[in-house]
Amino acid sequence: MSARPVARPPPEVTRVPGMDKVVSTPADAVAGITDGATLAVGGFGLCGIPSVLIAELHRTGVRDLEVVSNNCGVDDWGLGILLASRQIRRMVSSYVGENKEFARQYLEGELEVELTPQGTLAERLRAGGSGIPAFFTPTGVGSQVADGGLPWRYDSEGNVAVASPAKEVRVFERDGVQREYVLEHAIVADFALVRAWKGDRHGNLVFNKSSRNFNPLAAMAGRVTVAEVEQLVEPGEIDPDEVHLPGIYVQRVLPLTPEQVADKRIERRTVTPTADATSKES
Repeated sequence: MSARPVARPPPEVTRVPGMDKVVSTPADAVAGITDGATLAVGGFGLCGIPSVLIAELHRTGVRDLEVVSNNCGVDDWGLGILLASRQIRRMVSSYVGENKEFARQYLEGELEVELTPQGTLAERLRAGGSGIPAFFTPTGVGSQVADGGLPWRYDSEGNVAVASPAKEVRVFERDGVQREYVLEHAIVADFALVRAWKGDRHGNLVFNKSSRNFNPLAAMAGRVTVAEVEQLVEPGEIDPDEVHLPGIYVQRVLPLTPEQVADKRIERRTVTPTADATSKES
């Protein structure tokens, strides 16, 4: 008669004290974000936005925020929710489209907006997280980006109340060619809010396809980075070669519920007409 198999408990996960960064509620995740804070927020359009953290900020009523993000969501979702409730004082963005309220507040003098070329915005965030105070780029040379005069804020009459200052321009030689480059300063935010597909308790993150976008860069730029994750796994379950953002950049991890994971919006739905609909139209 064969011996009965001995039931073995599952292997224990070794947890290093102080390395478990998981918080249990959205309120805990955004604790410390006060009026006037600067935020770097990941996402592109509505893809990969930290919608749960944004909703919690809306609930808290924190105001006078300066937000660094590619855009500002749409009128009823993402950062657009904070915009509609007048919780954002200033935006650093590269794109105003898709949000009519964003454009209206900017043009009517209710919101200050620092428009920045998209690649420059990405590099400013990356530089901030890498300890690089500033860098030179050819992007913007010969335009108001370098020369100054971009409207940051209008008054109620439509006049420019605050304009961008002129930036330092220097000539560098590259491949035997003299070119002008403009100095851009890095961005470091008080907090960063990002969304990841998968994360472990140490804050190592993996982003899903195009939702990677600005998320790693925003996370790097935050003094305190908060990541909402769709799947929480134990340390060691993510292959090191698959990590998109090391946990050194992340201070808090918020696991999402299945309902929160499923609550996503499509910014602009595009569909292909069916053969039946095409035949009827013709």
